[in-house]
Amino acid sequence: MINVTLIGTGGMIPLPERFLASCLIEYNGKSILIDCGEGTQISLHKGRLSMNKIDTILITHCHADHVAGLPGLLLTIGNQGRTEPLYIIAPRGSTKYINSLLIVCGFLPYEVSIAELHDTKPQVFEQVGLKITSIPLKHHINCLGYSLELSLKPHFQPDIAKKLNIPVKFWKSLHNGNSVEVDDNIYTPDMVLGEPRKPIKISYVTDTRPVKHIKDIVMESDLFICEGMYGEDEQLDNAKEKMHMIFSEAATIAKDAHVKELWLTHFSPSMNRPEDFIGYAKNIFPNVKIGRDLMGTTLKSN
Repeated sequence: MINVTLIGTGGMIPLPERFLASCLIEYNGKSILIDCGEGTQISLHKGRLSMNKIDTILITHCHADHVAGLPGLLLTIGNQGRTEPLYIIAPRGSTKYINSLLIVCGFLPYEVSIAELHDTKPQVFEQVGLKITSIPLKHHINCLGYSLELSLKPHFQPDIAKKLNIPVKFWKSLHNGNSVEVDDNIYTPDMVLGEPRKPIKISYVTDTRPVKHIKDIVMESDLFICEGMYGEDEQLDNAKEKMHMIFSEAATIAKDAHVKELWLTHFSPSMNRPEDFIGYAKNIFPNVKIGRDLMGTTLKSN
């Protein structure tokens, strides 16, 4: 079970009801924060979401509307008594910008570990039990999206285990992928497990023009969170100049990638009511929602 909450859904300038870009992924008692724009900790407070459980912060890129909330958030976490290390993962060239933000924090009672990823090819790594794939994006500076997956074990088939006379005390070990020996007989997991199961998958993409490999990496996501900086198709030239996307472009990626659900986010401050333009996306991909601060969902295994 994974909880996903949009913490901020604005781009460029925070508004009273729309803080800047951020998203919280909660799994197994820990959290991953994607981006930390201005207002992130205020929104976390409003949503009664724990800051101290944040294990990792994934940064898409080092423009201010995605990282300006870092110093305040890190200070608050320190004031809450944290001593465990916190990990920040960001595109190549980000360390100097993040370190400059850390300067204003002064002393923190925990270690902040910074790792940089390639900005031209995907990388796969694991944090808090989730497999994460970086997505190279096309923006004015090095920028990454992220796709997070929770692998699911095949269902255990007790009826088959009973027919094979495997004692119940060995079932858990078999379900965990281990072979067991009972009365000189070897039983392997494939003998009692069902078909492979599709992982739970969440993908987050913002501040980019559409590029082909976005579709390939976010393919079949249960939830695809994607920027919709501008709503109208008439804003396409503006989106190209600013290296962003319009609603219909995000919807096209969602359709081509066969995702289950699309949430639009990172709205231009000039768009007071993004919902007024949802038709531009719905005409292409019907299962779309306009993101709003503290909108959340729980993704469960079948």
